[in-house]
Amino acid sequence: MIVKKIYLYINYKLKKNYLKKKKNIFKNFKRIDISNEIHNKYNKKNIKELNKKKISVAGRIMNLRIMGSASFVKLKDMGGYIQLYITKNKISKKIYEKQFKKCKLGDILGVKGFLFKTKTGELSIFCNKLYILKKSLRLLPNKFNKILDNEIKYRQRYLDLIINNNSYNIFKIRSKIIFYIRNYMNKNKFIEVETPMLQTIPGGAIAKPFITYHNYLNIKMYLRISPELYLKRLVIGGFERVYEINKNFRNEGISSKHNPEFTMMELYMAYADYKILIKFIESLFKKIVIKLFNKKKILYKNKLLDFNKPFKKITMIKSIKKYYKYINIKYIFNIFYLKKILKSINIKIKKHFKIGNIINNLFEILVIHKLLKPTFITEYPIEISPLSKRKYNNSSIAERFELFIGGIEICNGFSELNNSKDQNERFKEQIKTNKNKNNIIYNDKEFIKALEYGLPPTAGLGIGIDRIIMILTNSNSIRDVILFPTMKQL
Repeated sequence: MIVKKIYLYINYKLKKNYLKKKKNIFKNFKRIDISNEIHNKYNKKNIKELNKKKISVAGRIMNLRIMGSASFVKLKDMGGYIQLYITKNKISKKIYEKQFKKCKLGDILGVKGFLFKTKTGELSIFCNKLYILKKSLRLLPNKFNKILDNEIKYRQRYLDLIINNNSYNIFKIRSKIIFYIRNYMNKNKFIEVETPMLQTIPGGAIAKPFITYHNYLNIKMYLRISPELYLKRLVIGGFERVYEINKNFRNEGISSKHNPEFTMMELYMAYADYKILIKFIESLFKKIVIKLFNKKKILYKNKLLDFNKPFKKITMIKSIKKYYKYINIKYIFNIFYLKKILKSINIKIKKHFKIGNIINNLFEILVIHKLLKPTFITEYPIEISPLSKRKYNNSSIAERFELFIGGIEICNGFSELNNSKDQNERFKEQIKTNKNKNNIIYNDKEFIKALEYGLPPTAGLGIGIDRIIMILTNSNSIRDVILFPTMKQL
């Protein structure tokens, strides 16, 4: 019993001393400098100026060349890479042999020293103090092979970010794009707001929602598919220019263009119509490309997309005619003619489809994948635009547009329907049309009540943030621009 107590006491003292020493490491070390700032500031300085500059950096070991009494280390931090030169004589033989030589790829170091340039002219740090801040218990993947397996990339994003500079840079660019969009909106007198993620009625779009349950209120609730109906309430309340950048959720398929959880920006501008929004959004995208990328053209999937030229604008019907020359526009609103066309190209349609649904079907199959250059498609059928205002001279057409880039839909906007009676009828029609589908459609009576107080003439727009980042970073999949995409359980 006495022997056991002595053992426990000695063990306690050793552990206490170890922790005390460990605390001292952090007490004595403070990271001051970042690699890219060092390179930008001192790359062109002469040797005399460099030797006077004391440096303190920290980061992860990405390359290690141990050569007897001297070694080179490539250290990675938030700014990039910097080379360390570590010698036995400078940091002490004991630390070099017993600590540094046991280091491996992935370990996190802190070093102090001064700048110099190697014979090849590479700016490096001559280390005089070394701190092993954290050992990596797992080996990093081979950085020369990178992480080519998408399963590893998406499931273990932290490894992807450590190894693949391209991935790391994509997410830095993503942050800058969202930051720029916010500034652009704020400068144009928009107010950023937040609306509910949990909703009692999933509205603002036709999609299958995620369903949950609120125990205290004893009600079924839904993760939102869109913030639209709440944002319009705010316009009614007097917030004439509002926007929200946040998550939407749709319990549907996963593909290179779809993730169940995705980032959208929705904006609403009172006393404007869809034509004003077309100009507004074209200006935003052009400025993002010029200001953030310092370019006028962006490469996407081996195609140069010119953001300097005016974006193309074409109606949905004219675009079908352009890419499918066998159609006769004179008969485009004749349902028997449309069915004949569909049969000739082996497309089956659902029984409840009306003329507008069929025209949209033709457009999706024949046209979208060919819209590589930035193109606004306008004049959508009213049947597929339940929240949009009708065109003043054609009640079967909506004052609506969608922007396509690289064959992908980027945003959807329209002049908002502000007629409460018409909106109520369209909600009822939606319920009738979708009753046999999986989508849950409700007549949002609270929204109708809000409309009855008067929504000023308003234009609204939704932008797929993930999709525009896909285009601007030349990424093949939406998963490449979402840090933690939805994955199947292993």
